This record gives sequence, structure tokens and C-alpha cells, in this order.
Amino acid sequence: MVPATDFPRSSRFREGGDLALRWSGHISLTRRILAVNIFALLLLAGGFFYLDSYRARIVDYRTDQAAREVGLIAEAIAGTPAGGRAALVERLARDTGTRVRLFSPSGTPVLDSERSGVVNFVLLDPTKRGRSEAFGRFLDASIEWIAGARRLPAYRERASGRDWPTVSRALATRHPAASVWRAPDRSPVITAAATLPDGSVAMTAINDRDIVYRIRAERFRLGVVLLVVTLVSILLSLFLARTIVGPLRRLARAAVRVRLGRAREVVVPRLPDRRDEIGSLARALSDMSLALRARIDATEAFAADVTHELKNPLASLRSAVDGLSTINDPALQNKLLAIVREDIHRLDRLITDISEASRLDAQLSRAKFEPVDLDALLVGLVDQRMTRGLARGVRLRYDRRASEPLVVAGEGARLEQVFENLVDNALSFSPDGGLISVAARDEDGDVEVRVEDEGPGVPEAEREAVFRRFQSIRPSDEAFGRHSGLGLAIARTIVDGHGGAITAEAREDRLSGARFVVRLPLARAA
Repeated sequence: MVPATDFPRSSRFREGGDLALRWSGHISLTRRILAVNIFALLLLAGGFFYLDSYRARIVDYRTDQAAREVGLIAEAIAGTPAGGRAALVERLARDTGTRVRLFSPSGTPVLDSERSGVVNFVLLDPTKRGRSEAFGRFLDASIEWIAGARRLPAYRERASGRDWPTVSRALATRHPAASVWRAPDRSPVITAAATLPDGSVAMTAINDRDIVYRIRAERFRLGVVLLVVTLVSILLSLFLARTIVGPLRRLARAAVRVRLGRAREVVVPRLPDRRDEIGSLARALSDMSLALRARIDATEAFAADVTHELKNPLASLRSAVDGLSTINDPALQNKLLAIVREDIHRLDRLITDISEASRLDAQLSRAKFEPVDLDALLVGLVDQRMTRGLARGVRLRYDRRASEPLVVAGEGARLEQVFENLVDNALSFSPDGGLISVAARDEDGDVEVRVEDEGPGVPEAEREAVFRRFQSIRPSDEAFGRHSGLGLAIARTIVDGHGGAITAEAREDRLSGARFVVRLPLARAA
């Protein structure tokens, strides 16, 4: 028998519960594994856009800080006499790191820390910064474009204070105002303005390149991490794909070769070292190929045996028919006609038994087993045979040796056929006046049925061969062709289909005769 295939009990997908793949079913498994892992990496890459929102929050914080700072500067300038304001502006510019300017109410520049020698507001020329700076600007622009960030206006100097939008808002609202601009190197420039009591306006400007450098540094670290994780993920994906796709391709190639009719020469890999679903699939396919190979061999052997068995009556029938056309003796013609009738009857019996044996496996595989009381079945079978009468004075007896119901799961008609074949076999071998004993009992969770006769018995060397198809050891006084040699083979097929076993043994009482033992699992044990 082909070994049973084991499946992991922890498998989440049971039969009939597989996922339906639509468009993804046309993509190779390796690409799907890579796509899933890369998709997870894309979620990690979303950190770049989080950094952009982080940059926007920092800019907003610095903008509010600049507005508060310029308000304090305006108050300090307003409380300082006109002669000391220039020194104050210079000192404030150094302390705050900003460019401090003072405009008259009409917008005319009055003081400028840069003209006093404090040059702390310098806009860098990006064309002179090298390739790394160009790549940084490109990356900033790309992420801002993808994230849909608001594009800042370009920073440019203005001659009059009233040309500055920041100054105009401060004059209009009488509250500190701030604006954010874009420097040539894409770094933020923050301008803030606040009014003095006399209508003058103080304005500060700072190129906060530290924000850009900090964000770029974080992006670089995140990019390194993403690159490393991507490489590791790709390598692990390829390894996973290799451990899955490789064996599946080997199994698929073997299955194709089996489909092409090369089952005998195909060795399906069993992958014994794998205890996962792939290993279960490999062992299932291997067992299936072994079962298919055994079925093909059995079919070919059966076909050869059928051909051989049919040729004998056909040859006899052909000889008799040829003789009828050349013989004129009525008595001889009657003998030939009797041979023709006997051969036709033999062919009909052979064809019936062959048809029964050929479709038995398929019928058993589709049969719905129900509880069958073997005790009642055997009682009915024995009573029926006794009512019909037995030839040559042969006696038939049923002995029940069980105290509980002998119920098995099976198909009643097929089980009855098994015991009918055994009784018929015992009748053909029993001597005149012999006794056939049928006994049933409960034996270690199984039902054991014994059919014994007082015939010559089955030689020990032939006790397994008698269950083969067309294998028959007949009594010496029986006419040739009375039996097809399929009765015991059909009985074994039925018993095997019910999870039982049938054997031929010698009688324990040392009397002559054969004993056939059928063991079937009890329904409660099953």
C-alpha cells in the first residue's frame, strides 16, 4: 500500500479555504515576495515625508520666535536715546545672530547692523557649493513636490522698508509680523518686523540654514538605514523565494512528466528535511505518483489477465464453430453446440465478474458508509442459503460468539457480497456432507468473521496468491471454467475499502479444511 501523507495540523488554510488570486495570480511567486517586502519598505520610506512635516514645524516655531524677538528688540530700541541706538543695534545683531535694521516711518533705512560691520546674514551661492549641495537641493525639491509642500517665495533685497511685506503688515496691525522666504540654496530666510511708538519699524532677518542641515542629516541617516534594510530585505526575499519557488518548480516539473505519461520513470522529490507545507505537498505528490504508478501497473496487469482469460473460451468457441461447419453427425453437432453454450456462459460470467472488479474501487470511493449490523447480515445470509438448499448434503452453520452488537461502518450490499463469495468458495471445496461454519466475534475492537470448511484447505505457499485476480485453486473434480478466479480478489478489494483485512489460514483444530478470516473495525472504535 502507498504510505499515507502527513499534513501539519496547524495549517490555517484547509481544503476549500484557499485564497482566490485574480490579477496577482499572473505574477511569479518570486516577484510577489519581493513586491510585498518592498511595499513594507516604502512604508518605511514615508519617514522622509514625516521629516518634511517636522521641518515645517521647526520653521513655524522659529518664525514665532523671531516675531517675539523683534518685539523685544523694538522695545529696546525705543527706550534708547537716538545717539545710542547704533551701538545697541550692533550689539543686538551679535547677540541674536540676525541682521537688524531700523526704518523710518516713511520706509527710509535708518540703521543697519551689516553696515556697522556685523556681517552675520550671508546668502550662499549654491553653484559654488559642489555636487553634494546640488543633490541635497534636488532631494529637498523632490520631497517637497511629492509631499505637496507650499513653495516659499524667493528672498530678495528691497530698497525701501515699505516694500517689505513684513514691514507693511507690522505697520498695518501694530503687532510684530514675520515672513518666511527661500534662499538660493533652498534654506529658509525668516524676516520679522515690529513698530516703535514713533512709527519707526525694526526688522530682523536670519538665514536659518541649521534647519536644512539638520533635516538633511536626518534624511541621510534614514536613507542609510533604508538602504541597509532594503538590501537585507531583498536578500531575505530571494532566500525565501528560493526555498519556496525552487522546490515548487521541481514538483511542478515532476507533475508535468507524470501527466505526460512517464509515471514510471519520474521520481517525485519527497523533501524529507522539510516539515512545512512545502514538505507536506512534496510527500503528498510523491505518494500520489506512487499510487498512480501502482494503479497503472495494476490496470496493465489486469488488462493482460483479462486478455488471457478471454482468449481461452474464445479459442474453444472458435474451434466449436469451425467444427459445426464441417461435421454432419447430429450427435457430434449437439456436443459442439453444448460446448458453444458452455463457452458463451463462461464468457458472460467472465465479463460480468470483470466488470464488477473493474468498477469496484471507484464505487467504494464514492460510497457513503452507514452502520451495518454484521450479526443480522450473517444470520440473514445463512438462512437464505439454507432455504435455497445446499448441494451434496453440505451443511451450513452460524455461530455467534459476541455479547454486544457487531456494528461496523460500511456498505451493507458490498459486505454481504464478501461473505457470499466466501461461502460459495467453501461450498465448492466442501466434501459431500461436509460442514461449513460461519462464526463472528468481537476481537480487540474489531469484528472477526471466520468461514471454515472441511475441504482440502489452502496450501501455505498459496494463501496470499488466492486473493489475486484470476488466481484460482479449484478442486480436481470440478469442470474447467466454472469460476472466473475473481471472487476472492473482489472480496479483498471490498474489505480493504472498508479499512479491514482478509486472510487465509489453517484451521486451529488440525482438521482438514480452509479458514478465511475477515477483520473489520467496529463502528464505536472508528
